[in-house]
Amino acid sequence: MPCHRGRTMLCLAAIAFVSELLTGGTKAQCPDTKCGGVDIPYPFSIGPGSCAMAGFELDCIDSRPFLGDFEVLNISLHLSELRVLNKISSFCYNPASKLMEQNTFESNLDTPFMLSDTSNKFTIIGCRTLAYITDQDYVGKYMSGCVSVCRRGDVTSATNGACSGIGCCQTAIPKGLGYYQVFFDTGLNTSNSIYNATPCSYAVLVDSSNFNFSTNYLTSVEFNTTYGGRAPMVLDWAIRTANNCEEAKNNHTLSYACKSDNSECINSSNGPGYICNCKNGYQGNPYRQDGCQAAAATPLPGVAAASPPLPTWWQRLPPPLPTWSQRRLLLPLPGVAAAAATASLPDIDECKEPNKCYGKCRNKDGGFDCTCPFGTRGNAHTGPCDRGLVIGICASLLVTLTILLGIEWFKYKQRITRHELMRQREEYFRLRGGQLLTNMMSRDNNIRFMLYDRDQIELATNSFDNMLVIGQGGQGTVYRGRINDDSNSNLVAIKKCKGFDEDINHENIVKLLGCCLQFDVPILVYEFVPNKTLYNLIHIQTDPSIRTLEIRLKVAAESAEALAYLHSSLDHPIILHGDVKSTNILLSNNFIAKVSDFGCSKIRTADENYDVVKGTMGYLDPEYLRNFQLTNKSDVYSFGVVLLELLTRRTPLSVDKVSLASIFQEAMREGHFLELIDTEILHEDNMGLISDLATLASQCLIMTSESRPTMSTVAEELRRSMAGQVQQDQGVLTGISSLALTSSAANTSEHFTGEPSTGYYSLKGVAPMSIEFAR
Repeated sequence: MPCHRGRTMLCLAAIAFVSELLTGGTKAQCPDTKCGGVDIPYPFSIGPGSCAMAGFELDCIDSRPFLGDFEVLNISLHLSELRVLNKISSFCYNPASKLMEQNTFESNLDTPFMLSDTSNKFTIIGCRTLAYITDQDYVGKYMSGCVSVCRRGDVTSATNGACSGIGCCQTAIPKGLGYYQVFFDTGLNTSNSIYNATPCSYAVLVDSSNFNFSTNYLTSVEFNTTYGGRAPMVLDWAIRTANNCEEAKNNHTLSYACKSDNSECINSSNGPGYICNCKNGYQGNPYRQDGCQAAAATPLPGVAAASPPLPTWWQRLPPPLPTWSQRRLLLPLPGVAAAAATASLPDIDECKEPNKCYGKCRNKDGGFDCTCPFGTRGNAHTGPCDRGLVIGICASLLVTLTILLGIEWFKYKQRITRHELMRQREEYFRLRGGQLLTNMMSRDNNIRFMLYDRDQIELATNSFDNMLVIGQGGQGTVYRGRINDDSNSNLVAIKKCKGFDEDINHENIVKLLGCCLQFDVPILVYEFVPNKTLYNLIHIQTDPSIRTLEIRLKVAAESAEALAYLHSSLDHPIILHGDVKSTNILLSNNFIAKVSDFGCSKIRTADENYDVVKGTMGYLDPEYLRNFQLTNKSDVYSFGVVLLELLTRRTPLSVDKVSLASIFQEAMREGHFLELIDTEILHEDNMGLISDLATLASQCLIMTSESRPTMSTVAEELRRSMAGQVQQDQGVLTGISSLALTSSAANTSEHFTGEPSTGYYSLKGVAPMSIEFAR
């Protein structure tokens, strides 16, 4: 139909609408919607086949939005987060069957979504409860767990708000996890006393920022009923049609999602893809063409518009006529000059005449002045003065006084807060021995150590922004940052400890550059080691040429030297690492080993006999799980597991939850341990050295800690092995002298004989419990 006259505007509107559809305008295609009280902004929308971006379709059921099985609580475009309710897995005692029954949950997210590693933590609630979290069908590379115990089953040992391993424990998850499932370990002691006190145990991936442990969760079903068997969890989402911003912008076959001209692209921090945000100074939806708008300017409070100028007709009025008295004085009397008449007549006091002045009157020769008193307004010649001005002035003064008092109160509170912060900084500094350290540094100019200010640390870490986290462990959280010092900008690693730290110095330990003692916990600044970990060398990288036996032996020897130094008391207190594993051994240039994550470790004192330590599944000393006492031999056991990783290239815990240590000790006992050795290093020329290293690892893994060698002995034997390897290249083969005996099987047989309740049987029973403890 052609456009004629009155139809012109209708036609133009239709053409614009169709053009918007054809050009992919998101505003016309997909309006923002709501489901119940939840806003659903684009790229999300309601219903399958809706105008939402692919993968962002939600369902609205009973006025509540859902993403699959997850009920959606809110959507954040700025943070690219989806907050949902996640089902809680339970492990409860059935009095009828007298059995523990599991009700577990698994989650499989669609492509745009990942489980947030910065907001969520795997949380366990119960007494003597061990639960695992794994990726799909146990075939992936992720498996972790957490154990919660109440010492001797006493729930009163738990504390409200403290998820520290007593009645409640938490552990972090890695990045890039889109699927997880939960199961409970049924092998722990679950006596009737436990059932009566804590009938149920729970496990769930939960938003840790909103979780606050209550001891009521142990003795009741309150935790499982608060949200109807669900708990809040955070999902990260991104546009994953491209791996990053550069690919999305340059690949013309892909639709670039950042539509607004005032938007910017940011690479996803959790998995591949990118997200869109409005630029600074703009707000709105960056996924729409006109979505990012400048914030509207608001007038300054207290600034009124200028008064309009007086109209011209007011300016043209003639001056007021003289008063009657003035005119009378000016009239000449008959036959008498005006001047004489004026001089002869007496002055009249107009202020005494009625209705002459309704305000303040002052008589004067030839007239009078009539004005309104101060604080009033109006024309005193014609009527009473208006006192509204007084009220206005008083109100203005009152408002002004209130504002001034408010400003002064605000400044006062700022000063109090600033003084309290400075007092708190000084108190932390004093308690951490800062003044003593300052005095020592002033006396000795050779101390190469920095005391950093709190403002420097907060600026370097952007107030401990989660986006800068490069590592998280039982001892603390490590952030990447740049310290600006003397016009230099140095890349450093900054650790926020969960406990105390000591200054130590060793070439195979990550170097401590300085610290800040103005926080509630010590903040440590370390050198930044650019290369990856020993775990990456063993299990991830694919080039066998940089994973030779010589390199493995070198890393093992240097790591043992560092641990032996920590255990010594030559120039520092004895330090127990407590979390020795391949991911805590960094590799710098030329494969120099650097032991890390020790800075906040346990310092051994003479009167301590009970520790709660954070270890890692597969590495933790089984003897510690029996008596809860951490010793230097606990680090020896963990290092023995690291030696097994170097020899076998196997993970400490298999997908079937079988300990590598138990498999290896059984193979040593039966004399066929060579079947476990990595084929990359299993050569005829290396057989003697491999046998010696296997014997050394077996000694480290002995069940009774008293029978294990010390770390200094282990380090010495590894140094001899390195020397023996050099001599072997020259035609002379030497091995480990003090620990190597006639036969590998004979060396360890004495540790596996006896009744089933001791030796190897005990190792098999305890090894699966070498899981991650939360401090």
